[in-house]
Amino acid sequence: MRSIVEILPEAIELVAVSLGSVGLSVAGLFIERFALASAQSSQTVLAGWAAGIGCVVLLSAYFLATDRVADGLRELRRDVLDSVE
Repeated sequence: MRSIVEILPEAIELVAVSLGSVGLSVAGLFIERFALASAQSSQTVLAGWAAGIGCVVLLSAYFLATDRVADGLRELRRDVLDSVE
C-alpha cells in the first residue's frame, strides 16, 4: 500500500507527459495547416517537407500518448485504488 505522497511524483510526471502530448498534437496540426497553405500557393517542395514534418510530430504525439500516458494512467489508477483500500 502506497501513500498519496509516494504517488504524487508519478501523477506530476503523468500530467507533464500528457501536456507534452497535447502540445505536440497542436504543433503538428499547425504544421499540417502550414503545409496545406503552402500547397495552395504552389510551393510544392515546401508543402511536402512541412507535411512530412507534421506527420512525424503527430505520430510522436500519438506514440507518447499511447505508450507513456495510457500505461502511466493505468498504473496510477491501480495505485490510487490500492491506497484507498
